[in-house]
Amino acid sequence: MKAVYLAGIGAVAMAGLIAACAPETQVTTGRSDYMNLCVDCHGPTGKGDGPAAAGMEPRPTDITRVARNNDGVFPKNRVMSHIYGYTMGRSESPMPQFGDLLEGRTVLYDTGDGIETPTPWRLVALMEYVEGMQE
Repeated sequence: MKAVYLAGIGAVAMAGLIAACAPETQVTTGRSDYMNLCVDCHGPTGKGDGPAAAGMEPRPTDITRVARNNDGVFPKNRVMSHIYGYTMGRSESPMPQFGDLLEGRTVLYDTGDGIETPTPWRLVALMEYVEGMQE
């Protein structure tokens, strides 16, 4: 009986190990990363009214107004830097750093300065999703 029990535990552990090593089958997109990483604070529409926003000080940013607050220009490089976790030495933002989660395959991306820079593709996709939320 004990051997059967231990074999069962071993089988469950092996199944977990195989699942952990199996290739990811879920397709990741800017929208899916937004829903997994951002929606709790920024809300589904980006207004800063997600379920975790209640009681937060400062309140999460209304990311639908990023371009409006920047003279109508969406600052791609600054937004990607903020998502990644690089905030130019400022630490007042309670936003978590997502750089490690978005690492992986890179693409050459020009943020508008004419310089193509290797950038994690998921970071680009998430920034472009946020850019599409602008009002």
